[in-house]
Amino acid sequence: MDELERAEFDLFVLAPNGLRRGRTTGSCATAAVKAALYWLLREERYERVEVTLPDGAYYLVVPIQEVRWLDQQTVHAEVLKDGGDDPDKTHGATIFAEVRRNDTGQIRFFAGNGVGTATQPGLRVAVGEPAINPVPRQMMRQAVAEVLAESVEEGGGQGFDLTIGCENGAVIARKTFNPRLGILGGISILGTSGIVEPMSLASWIASIEVYVRVALGGRAQSVAYLPGKIGRAYARDVLGLPEKRTVQIANFLGDALDFTQKALDEERRRLEVLWLAGHPGKLAKVLDGVWDTHSSKSSMAMGCVARVAAERGFAQHLVQEIKTANTVEAAMERLKSEPGAQALWIEIERRIGVLVHARVPAVEKVEVRLFDLHGNALGEDT
Repeated sequence: MDELERAEFDLFVLAPNGLRRGRTTGSCATAAVKAALYWLLREERYERVEVTLPDGAYYLVVPIQEVRWLDQQTVHAEVLKDGGDDPDKTHGATIFAEVRRNDTGQIRFFAGNGVGTATQPGLRVAVGEPAINPVPRQMMRQAVAEVLAESVEEGGGQGFDLTIGCENGAVIARKTFNPRLGILGGISILGTSGIVEPMSLASWIASIEVYVRVALGGRAQSVAYLPGKIGRAYARDVLGLPEKRTVQIANFLGDALDFTQKALDEERRRLEVLWLAGHPGKLAKVLDGVWDTHSSKSSMAMGCVARVAAERGFAQHLVQEIKTANTVEAAMERLKSEPGAQALWIEIERRIGVLVHARVPAVEKVEVRLFDLHGNALGEDT
């Protein structure tokens, strides 16, 4: 997209729940990379830089805290993380980038102090790689391309080493799931949209009721609830549901279901189909009676999956591998080669549906669809 077509994403405009949005660690790291490159390639120091968001339609203006030479070949730049009104463990942390040229012609990523390294499979990055997720990496590559495009005299084909760190990141990471996920040494650089949506606060729960009522409005007969962005394409492209018929429920499945039952009772009507579409890391927790799926409120879902696998006759050693996997995604990878994997996920979808249905008796039918992190269906294909 041409730069002139982009629009600034204004963080001063509040989210629909009245709360302030923030910048992801990925956006902060990208801004630091861009500021460092401007100094490295052009000896230009900026107090703020523009960071292109993953959708390509918007950019963020991010303040730069500091830019300086680290040594004769490396520039260090810092950005203060602002998570908005979300209770983000990294809010207020200093995210930094150290940028230097390399002779490979490639962009290489490294974990600096305070950013973790993946030590177990099943994550978005390979074992041994810095815990910098794919979308932030894409954003940083875009930032490099933009600075190079503005620095014609530098030419193309250049390589850069991008070392991303976080001051006090090792301490901050202890308050997150990173140690349990096998991410050691610090935080992860995250973000799929570049924007932190304040989704985990009590006031967001109240806003979910509004979204549920809008979705059910006009005597709708089919709605879809999505814990996250996984499943959005399915609701739109396969189910054909307009955006107003889908609700991003975050971790608050139980509240969303209660709001649904209440609204239907008030209207003295029934809903034909309620769809739940998302990752089993969230939705499978229902099998343990968990209705608030936030990591601080519940254990991870591998035990649920392992229990169903055992009941369906999977080998004991495989059940144990699933149970002790560091993430549900890792368990899914392990199951891919098993002939009964799809049937297992179909059974998990069915069981989730039964439990959800019991909580919303005004719904005629509950349909559950589970997907991996890439949006691939695990159980039912349609």
